Order: sequence, then C-alpha cells, then structure tokens
Amino acid sequence: MIQILIYISSGLFLGWLLGKNDTVNVFGSSVSSKMLDFKKAAFIASFFIIIGAIFQGSGTATTLHKLGNVAEPIIAFTIALSAAIVVLILIKFKLPVSTSQSIVGSIIGWSIFIHSETDWDLLSDFILSWISAPIIGLILGIFFFVIMRWFLKRTKIHLIQLDSWLRIALVIAISLSAFGLGANNIGNVIGVFANFTPNILLNFGIFSLNGLQVLLLIGGISIASGIYTYSWRSTNGSGFGILSLAPESTIVVLFAQAAVLFIFSSSWLYGFLKSVGLPAMPLVPISSTQIVVGAVLGIGLIKGAREIEYKTLGSIGLGWVTAPILAGFITYSLLSILQKVFDLSIVLKTNQIPLSGNQLQKIADQSFHINMIFPGILFLSIIFILTFIFVFFQQQKMRLKVEKDMLIQQNQLYFSEKAMNELEMRTISIENEALNAKLQAKRKEFMDVALNINEQRTFLEKISSGINDIIKITEHEERTERLKELSIQVKQRMSFSQEKKEFYVQIEEIHKDFHMKLKTTFPQLTDLEKRLAGLMRLNLSNKEISSLLNISPKSVEVSKYRLKKKLKIEKEENLKSFINNI
Repeated sequence: MIQILIYISSGLFLGWLLGKNDTVNVFGSSVSSKMLDFKKAAFIASFFIIIGAIFQGSGTATTLHKLGNVAEPIIAFTIALSAAIVVLILIKFKLPVSTSQSIVGSIIGWSIFIHSETDWDLLSDFILSWISAPIIGLILGIFFFVIMRWFLKRTKIHLIQLDSWLRIALVIAISLSAFGLGANNIGNVIGVFANFTPNILLNFGIFSLNGLQVLLLIGGISIASGIYTYSWRSTNGSGFGILSLAPESTIVVLFAQAAVLFIFSSSWLYGFLKSVGLPAMPLVPISSTQIVVGAVLGIGLIKGAREIEYKTLGSIGLGWVTAPILAGFITYSLLSILQKVFDLSIVLKTNQIPLSGNQLQKIADQSFHINMIFPGILFLSIIFILTFIFVFFQQQKMRLKVEKDMLIQQNQLYFSEKAMNELEMRTISIENEALNAKLQAKRKEFMDVALNINEQRTFLEKISSGINDIIKITEHEERTERLKELSIQVKQRMSFSQEKKEFYVQIEEIHKDFHMKLKTTFPQLTDLEKRLAGLMRLNLSNKEISSLLNISPKSVEVSKYRLKKKLKIEKEENLKSFINNI
C-alpha cells in the first residue's frame, strides 16, 4: 500500500491543486459575500467531495483510465506530475485552468511519445463534453435564474426571512455542487492509476470499499486538503470575474454546476438512459470552471450583456487552450529525459488491453477482504467522544467568556458609578465651599453695615451733644468758636473716605479683568485716572463722578481730557466707547 501511495503521490499533488483552485467555484462567492464563514463552507465542501469521490467517482476514473491505459507506475506518475505542473504554472500566472484538460493533454503527450494511436472516439467524447458542459450550464443557469426571480417576485418574504432561506439554500447548493465535483473530477486525480488499485476489500457492514474506492477515498482527501490550504485571496472576486453575483445568482450557479457534474459522472443515470434507448452523456471529467462560466453567462444574458466582463472571458479562453498543449509538451519532455538520461524503456505493451469498468469491479470483488466493522465502530465512537468533548469544552469556554464579559461589564459599571459618585461629591463640596464663601462675604458685609451704623450713631450722638452744649453757651465768641469746630467735624465726616475705599475695592473686584488689562496696557496712568476710567465704565455722569472724587464737574472734564491723551485716543474717537471696549 505504501508503494502505491508513492506512485500516486503526483496524482495526490494534482488533487491538492484541484482543491486549491477549483473549490472557489463551489463556495468562494458565498464566503466573500459573508453569507457563510470559511470554516463551515470548507467543512461542508470537503465532506461531500469525499463522499462523491467514493460512491460515484468510479465512472469518470474508468473512462480516463481507458484513454491512457497506462500500465507502468512511473509513466502514470509522470503524466499526473505534468498535469500538476501545468495547473501550478497557470495558477501562478492567475489564469483560469482546467484540471481535466491538463490531464488529457498529458495523456495525449504520452501517446505521441510512444507513437500510439489515440482512441479518437473516446477523445471526441472528452472534447464534446468540454464543449457541451458550458452550454448545458448556460441553459440551466437561465432556467434556474428565471425560476428564482419568478419565485422571489410572486412570494412576499420579509428580508430577514429571505436571508435565512438563502443561507439554507446556499448550504444545500454547496453540498450538491461539492458532491458533483468530487464524483466527476476525482477521475483527474486517480484515473491514470486505475491499474494499480490495491487488492483489498474493506467491509464496514453497512457498506464496503473495494481497492479502487480506497484510491478514490485517498484522492478525495487530497482534494479536501487543498481546500484548507489554498490562498484566501483566490476567493476575492469570486463572482468568477465575469459578472458580480448576488447571493440569489450564486445559488443558481451552484445548482446548475451540481446538475451538470451529476449528468457527466452518474453511472446510474448513464445506465438508465442507455436502458431506455436514450442518448447519455459520457462519464468523463469536465471542468467545473467551464460549467460556472456557462451558468454565469446565462445569468448575464438575462440581466443584460453589459454586465459581463468580456476581458475576463478572454483570459479564461487563453487558459483553456494553453493547459492541454503545455501539459502534452511537459509530458513529452519528461518522458524524453527518463528515456535518455535514465535509460528507461518507455513503450506501449502490445498485449495491453484497456480494462472495462466491469472488469475492474470483478478484480475488486476477488480482493482480500478486511473486516472493518469493529474498527469502524471504534473509530466512530472515538470521533463521537472527541466531538462531545470538543462541544463540551466549547460550551464551557463560551460560558466562561460570557461570565467574564459580564464581570467586566459589572466592574465597568461599578467604576463608572464610583466615578459618578466621586464627581457628585466633588461638585457638592465645591458648591458648599462657594456657598460658605458667599456666606462669609455676606456676614462681613452685614458686620460692616452694623459697624457703620454704630459709627454713624456715635458720630451723630457726639454732634447732638455738642449742639446741646453750644445752646447753653451765652457768650457770642465762644459759641461761634464751638460752631466752627462742629462744622469742621461734620465736613471731615462728609468725606466718607472709608466708604469710598470699600466702594473702589468692590468696583475693582467686579471689573477685575478690566482693571488688570488697564494696568498692564497703560502703566503710566495714575490711581486717580484709573478710578476715573472705572467710574466711566459704570456709565456715571460728570456730576456723580465729581461727588465721588471730591472735585468739581469742570475738573472731571479736564481729567477726562488728560486721560484721553494718555490713552492715545484720536480726537474723533469717543473716550467712553474706548473704555467700554477694553
């Protein structure tokens, strides 16, 4: 079995490239449009590709085996390796490539090298299939798209419900398309190695796998491995570069692809059509990309040909023409190297007769039987247990994550409330301090008023007592002298020096910014001029200013004139407006 794996390693490499390149046709558009995530889409596609390869892949594998009928393992290895090299090169140059055309081109190169007559009837089946597959895809694409559009117009579905239905339809379409891809294209991977099937039969009780199906299983796994290792960038622009596809159009394309792949890979359908006398499509590997191109073109014809990218169609056509020619040339070159450098005899055995599918099945039925019931049950049990453990730990992980998120939210809420409380306490403290300051100011104001009242009362009592004393005096000169002293005391009291001082302090406190700017901008002003500017800012008249400054109204006019000169104000400019704008 290990020797067989070494022989088919080039085929497995081709299968890996097939999975890397062609699976974008299955789920690339769904992933890029965010309808499905990559892990789910890749798992669904991988599972159904393997199932399709095992249970429906023998038809295309047998047909490809008939075309080459390779009996030497090294020749089969070289043919598959040449096809893989071509696929790899075209992928690197970002050209659409058909694995089916590459492997057929390699087989033709082998036939030319050994000067063998090509089975033109069988080759014509391949060529006819390559031509008819996109045409059928186009017809089915139009048919399915018209039905889809008619259904969506006739049924009034809410957008949320429609999105849910589209996701379900997308999963079904991906499953069917992946099954068809595995059933049809597995022939490209295993077909040339059909002569080297292991002589075993694995019995799983419910079903059994013969040697050919074991190879198909291994080939399907290689395709699935390509799905998980391909470059994510290959899904970008997955409308296949020809037409931008909405989710509805993607579903139509996938169903058309699944139907065409089924037609060209179903042994049951082929036998049924033959039994009733109807023509049947040959069981040959076809390019899934060709089918997709046909279906997308069909949708483009319905939607409007202007939306089709014809430049991309040209690159696709170039890739399809290049692949078989280049594969045949590489096969011919590698076989020449093997023959001339390694002195390997490469000839077609004259007694080599292509084996039919029934003959391959008979060989498989005579194989060594291996009972896989118990190992299968054990394997499924282990898978079930591991799945249960995985789901359990995932649930625990999700639960812990939810609890952690809730704890973080609670902590954030706690710290937010704490910060709000601290802010409220700070605000209340500031308000209390402001109220306390106002209270102290009011208290000082009341004390000043009380002291002022007391001083006024004391002064008036003193004046009243002096007047009483003067009344008692009989001498004229002494009375006159005492009246003069009393008049001087009254005039001194009428200066209100303390009150004025407090008045000016309050003015400066209220207009702090004005007096600060006046002091810094015009430092040459005297205290009297600063007070005059402050009183003018209060819109006081000249008479009111003169009484506060203890000068005459005329002196106020003179002081204003001097102040205007010191402030360097033009004659036509108003002093009062200038002061108010400071």
